[in-house]
Amino acid sequence: MEERTPAGVWMRRHAAQFVRQITARNRLPLDYSVNSLRVVDFIVDGLRKGKSERADVQHVLFGLGVYAGEVLVRRAGAQWVEFDADQRELFGQPVGVRMSDGRVWNPLGKVVKRFEVGERESVRMLYLQLHGRAARAVLPCGHRSA
Repeated sequence: MEERTPAGVWMRRHAAQFVRQITARNRLPLDYSVNSLRVVDFIVDGLRKGKSERADVQHVLFGLGVYAGEVLVRRAGAQWVEFDADQRELFGQPVGVRMSDGRVWNPLGKVVKRFEVGERESVRMLYLQLHGRAARAVLPCGHRSA
């Protein structure tokens, strides 16, 4: 699925560049699979345990957030969107993803929350939550499919 929005094009390129850079040095399995989101959580946990200051690792957190968003685009049918002013204030990020049902999610912010809060916030669980809901369709009679 090729992104056609300006945010989508930029974010897809940024994710690809980030993956090239981080995997060249560390041989991490960032292959845009759902399972690779565990690696994102693992990397963030390592940054936390290393007692890094957020400002010192902001570029890595941003890259991991962009990567996580790109997994949502490729695996869950999301689309990159630029947040409006209210969304930017709410989420603290300039971009996010929109699911086909219209819901907007903030993978960049989820990575930051994992860094700040810890294991209660999981990028992988974000995928599982939104993907499970997106797979359920509303039937004409108003019931949800399984």
